[in-house]
Amino acid sequence: MDGGPTVIDWLPDATRLSPWGQATVVVAGLAASGYAAADGLLELGARVLVLDDADTAANAEKAKILEILGAQVRLGPGSTATLPEQADLLVVSPGWTPRAPLIAQARRRGVPVWGEVELAWRMMQPDRVVPWLAVTGTNGKTTTVNMLESMLTAAGLTTSAVGNVGRPIVEAILDEVSYDVLAVELSSFQLHSTHSLSLHSAAVLNLHPDHLEWYADPASWDSDAADAMAAYAADKARIYSRVTHSCVYNVADEATLHMVEEAEVTEGARAIGFTLGIPTIGQLGVVDDLLVDRAFIAQRRDSAMELGKLSDVRPYAPHNVENALAAAALARSFGVPATAVRDGLRNLELGDHRIQTIAEADGVRWVDDSKATNPHAAASSLRAFDSIVWIAGGQAKGTSFDELVQAYGDKLRAAVLLGVDREVIADALARHAPQIPVTVIDSTDTGAMAQAVAAARGFARPGDVVLLAPGCASKDMFSGYDARGTAFAQAVRAITGVEEKG
Repeated sequence: MDGGPTVIDWLPDATRLSPWGQATVVVAGLAASGYAAADGLLELGARVLVLDDADTAANAEKAKILEILGAQVRLGPGSTATLPEQADLLVVSPGWTPRAPLIAQARRRGVPVWGEVELAWRMMQPDRVVPWLAVTGTNGKTTTVNMLESMLTAAGLTTSAVGNVGRPIVEAILDEVSYDVLAVELSSFQLHSTHSLSLHSAAVLNLHPDHLEWYADPASWDSDAADAMAAYAADKARIYSRVTHSCVYNVADEATLHMVEEAEVTEGARAIGFTLGIPTIGQLGVVDDLLVDRAFIAQRRDSAMELGKLSDVRPYAPHNVENALAAAALARSFGVPATAVRDGLRNLELGDHRIQTIAEADGVRWVDDSKATNPHAAASSLRAFDSIVWIAGGQAKGTSFDELVQAYGDKLRAAVLLGVDREVIADALARHAPQIPVTVIDSTDTGAMAQAVAAARGFARPGDVVLLAPGCASKDMFSGYDARGTAFAQAVRAITGVEEKG
């Protein structure tokens, strides 16, 4: 390299304009974010080697395209066992745990480890920067980001919902579209491998146990659970680092305020709370049936500005109002007018499986909240209804249902449990609500959902809600929460005779 900078010299401060042709970058994983990362690195001019243990037809098709563009791709069992000697940088997909051998090897050798999010941030610098408004939290991220995108669009801004919501951020960065701002969903997995983000504004919606198996060694689970939760919280808190405008937190969740208080932000950044109560100065909240802003108005000491009505939040549930207020805080931090907040909520079409009414028959309402993949998300659903036949279960991911049952057991007419960790929930019900009838479905194939729906129908009475709020991940029996919700909807329509609305 004739005296020029070595890869190690410039990588810590790398930008789009760095000499990427000098670097060999290993991309671990060929799912959506890995493919986008490899594509982006090739555009930068890097030497790219992609590794994935899954030699599927989909991966083979992606590999063919990347190889045409100049990458090397290794597929099949064992492909990710060893980090190649020539690696200067490792870019990992979000699912890779900190204990993965490839990451451990990189750490030992001093090879930097980035995620696709970190790469996307670097690819904008220094001359193509688009502001990011970002959201994390245990629950509600996707809904909040979709609300935010709708508000930004209603304000006439060119934007896109990206990140954990489904579309890789690098893909947006590579677009020929000139974005005004991005609405970004970030998971704890994604934040774990970020190092230099400096967001315009960021929100942490809530913090509750989830994904603890990702952070702790299952062989020593009992001793590592507290450390795993601390690590999970620390990764969530990364979103506030270097924020330039607003750190949005949940007044009802002290952990989120603590994160803001501990964050090293850019001078001048503000702490903005959201609450289901009447807001104080510097907060967004609820007065009567109105969503109001007492943070981003000049007269905030003695007045508040109407942003919309509670009825503009659809589907209505207390936790969804919190999501709307968080989205509004981020939008308002970017100068979005109050009318755009209102119109964004009214225009929003959320995806399926989020507190979605499937049918109403014989006085019973059937609701699909398959997206509730941890106990806190399930608790939010239970909070929204009064008399419930609860369908739950799946992969509990090391979480506990004790607090949920203690808080909402008196709302349950009955519970129907299925999935690999069904006994975890059954045990919590037996300890804290032994009076509640419980049916356990032992079948482990996808037909178990039809059995669960039939059992729930036997318990339900007029005025009840049969609620699928599993509190667990789905991949023990289904390809994802969406497939689980679809199975529920199909079973409900078959048993009630209510047809899907066209």
